[in-house]
Amino acid sequence: MSARETLQRAAALGLIRALDDHFARLIDDLADNAPDGVLFAAALASHQTGEGDVCLHLADWAGQSPFEALPALRLPLLAEWRAMLSACPAVGTDATAPLVLDGDTLYLARYWAFETALAAALRGRAEDWAEGVDRARLAAGLRRLLGEDDAAADQRRAAALAVLRRLAVISGGPGTGKTRTVTAILALLLEQTPTLRVALAAPTGKAAARLAESIQAAKRELPLSEDLRAAIPERTHTLHRLLGIVPGRSQPRRDADNPLHVDLLVIDEASMVDLPLLARALAALPPHARLILLGDRGQLASVEAGAVLADICGEGALSGYSETMRVALDETAGEAPVPVEDGAASPMADSVTLLAHSYRFAQAGGIAALARAVNAGDADAALAEFDAGWPDLALAPPAPLEPRLGERLDEALSALFGAAGPAEALAALGRLRILCALREGPFGVTEINALVERHVRRRFGVDTHRPWYRGRPVMVQGNDYTLELFNGDVGITWPDENDQLRVYFEGADGGLKRVHPGRMPAHETVYAMTVHKSQGSEFDEVLLILPRQDVRVLTRELLYTGITRARHRVELWADPVIAAAAVARRVRRASGLRARLWGG
Repeated sequence: MSARETLQRAAALGLIRALDDHFARLIDDLADNAPDGVLFAAALASHQTGEGDVCLHLADWAGQSPFEALPALRLPLLAEWRAMLSACPAVGTDATAPLVLDGDTLYLARYWAFETALAAALRGRAEDWAEGVDRARLAAGLRRLLGEDDAAADQRRAAALAVLRRLAVISGGPGTGKTRTVTAILALLLEQTPTLRVALAAPTGKAAARLAESIQAAKRELPLSEDLRAAIPERTHTLHRLLGIVPGRSQPRRDADNPLHVDLLVIDEASMVDLPLLARALAALPPHARLILLGDRGQLASVEAGAVLADICGEGALSGYSETMRVALDETAGEAPVPVEDGAASPMADSVTLLAHSYRFAQAGGIAALARAVNAGDADAALAEFDAGWPDLALAPPAPLEPRLGERLDEALSALFGAAGPAEALAALGRLRILCALREGPFGVTEINALVERHVRRRFGVDTHRPWYRGRPVMVQGNDYTLELFNGDVGITWPDENDQLRVYFEGADGGLKRVHPGRMPAHETVYAMTVHKSQGSEFDEVLLILPRQDVRVLTRELLYTGITRARHRVELWADPVIAAAAVARRVRRASGLRARLWGG
């Protein structure tokens, strides 16, 4: 069977997409009858990009069967495969060809261009110190805004680094004070440069709205003068809107030829930003401008290609700062005992800070202990936490699902449907959230929502078959800038003063805004949501439900993200064997960005 026939069969079996098959055929036509190994490489490079990889590491595939359903198929050995690709006219060493071979790594040309441009832009900023910083003023501001206690030491260090450098990457788990820290950074920078032009952005509308709310709260909390409080910006944007990215248009409105008019760009929830989007943001950033990235490197990566924040932060624990940075931090943040790297360290080392102290849940509590074990990939330690008697942790099998689900939710649903008004109902809705690993299947969001609605019909006499009913919780699935509703926003259906059903959402000012059901953007019922959709949210309690069979999407990043949505309690419904397998499995996205930034 020829390569074309094999790939056509693989597409028919759902092993690759029709798009991947068509791309391989394009390469075959451009190369005027390419070898089979080139066609397989082209199809796999296209397919893996759709799976979240940025590239294809040939060594991981060479000599292997790429499809379990076609075990007789074997890819060439590495040296032969590399030579085959190097000789192909449709494969180049830069983006002038549709495929790029970079050492033993194969890229679609546009992803090679995105990755190399992003790496160069980040390293360029990481190599530079900000000019004209008054270190005495910075030191005084750090003590005034962030205090001098040990718990805030990592926040002071992060803030000092962000003022001293043109690139600052701040990674921390939920409740570690990332937004409070960046609000202090904005104040410190405005004290240094009152005319500083700032843009605040996030990858989704929901994340942008939460960033604005968090900055408003931090401004009220921090000891700021009225002038400085007024100068700190609160307006936020989605990255797509900031850059002028329009669906169906290949190039954004803002780019290197039409850059953003800013001196500082802050991007929150950076773990959700994919490679092309961050590369475009850096391309549109003026050469002099600063960049601050905020996020949690342990969370789930972006839906699209890349695990950019994790790559930028490097592997494992940070090994320390340069001697020059150690001196600067000692002088400003009072942090003398900072590990010192040798002169061969990547310049990225001086631009990354990890926040460790969580204010969301007790450091000595079960949620924090479980999150640490999961993040470290220690399955035995993670399961042991459930047997340690923590009052904020519980583990139970996932089945039988329906009767236990009704019993578990009865109190929360009683509070929801017995609420006196929409504000009380929204508060009740935020106390407990069901999170699922999957969207479909017996333990997926669709089925769980259906089971909950069935219980609501039986227990509370609510006709949940109607499109809209009092108490129906809904989640927005798209952005509507006119209504200021964004993907992931959650509202509650409730009668107004005229007994007409409306959908109520929390407003940015802390009040309620209501929307006629007929004007709602795309939405769905949301008693349960996927862990992916929960990113950026927090709830009093989380009920995390895993499927009974092990599937590839079950990873430590998914568990960590789900666990850390909870403020006070996590209940995991899962087979311990399945949970352990998830803790042991990491999201491994093929990429060359980490090596380009950190070396090796």
